[in-house]
Amino acid sequence: MKICSLLPSGTEILFALGLGDQVAGVSDLCDFPAEARTKPVVSRSKVDPSVLSSDEVEAVMIGLLTRGESPFELDQEWLARESPDVILTQDLCHVCEVDAGQVTGVVAGMEVQPEIVVLQPKTFEGVLDSILQVGRACDAGEQAAQTVAAMRRRVQAIQEKLQTAAKRPRVFSLEGINPLVVGGHWIPDMLGLAGGIQDMFAPGCAAKRLDWNEVLDYGPDKLFIDLCSSDLARNLREVPWLERQEGWRDLSSVRNGEVYLIDHSYFSRPGPRNVEGVELLAELMHPQLFTGLAPRGTVVKLDGERYAGRPDGELAECFQPYP
Repeated sequence: MKICSLLPSGTEILFALGLGDQVAGVSDLCDFPAEARTKPVVSRSKVDPSVLSSDEVEAVMIGLLTRGESPFELDQEWLARESPDVILTQDLCHVCEVDAGQVTGVVAGMEVQPEIVVLQPKTFEGVLDSILQVGRACDAGEQAAQTVAAMRRRVQAIQEKLQTAAKRPRVFSLEGINPLVVGGHWIPDMLGLAGGIQDMFAPGCAAKRLDWNEVLDYGPDKLFIDLCSSDLARNLREVPWLERQEGWRDLSSVRNGEVYLIDHSYFSRPGPRNVEGVELLAELMHPQLFTGLAPRGTVVKLDGERYAGRPDGELAECFQPYP
């Protein structure tokens, strides 16, 4: 079978199911596992967040959408020539990956029509269903069922240990800065499964822009910043904006050094690594119960004492690798 995946989460699912050798094409955002980077690139983003700030990305996106242009370019010649059996796409976010509507339009004239699999999970359970959906479409149903069962066991292990937690912290997760965005969808589920209290956004809700005062009013014990499409280096470039907001230093999470920057890969990509995201969050929320679950190089933590004595403008320098 020849499979084309136009979204990173789909690519990660395929490799997790042992289908990497059948992946014939990917998007330029598909970078995990490393082997995915060796595959032909069929879809390219016109916006590169690795070199643009959030407000610059916003401006470019507004320009593209105002002109009626897609943020992505599909290689129609490749699709016609290679004629994949299955194409994985999505219908959740037109900013993050090419959507199903664009794909359908491109393949409409192909002599042999591929099966277009549209992934659109809204909750953590929906993420598991997506893995099963890919398994059914790609003749890997048994592998998908085993993968989902293993993920469920890991989540259950977290739940059992959390029964001994003395309390659950109030938590907040930001997936965008300038503008502020809360990711919604499966993120509230992940926060709850990891042992946090987050009652402002319900599981499955759409991503939402919010006002800074909403974060201030919520007053989280722990603040997680896992900006979409951002590694730690980009997160560090973006956080100075937060420091310029009124009341930033008054947040208890800032005073107590409970602000964490996290590589987005465990959160913004609905796939197998979401369970690692739950485990990672469980350790950050309950370090007295969990250790060794946060992969090295994926989290930095604010040094509250150091930051308290530093002037504004030095926030990024006050984050330290965790653990």
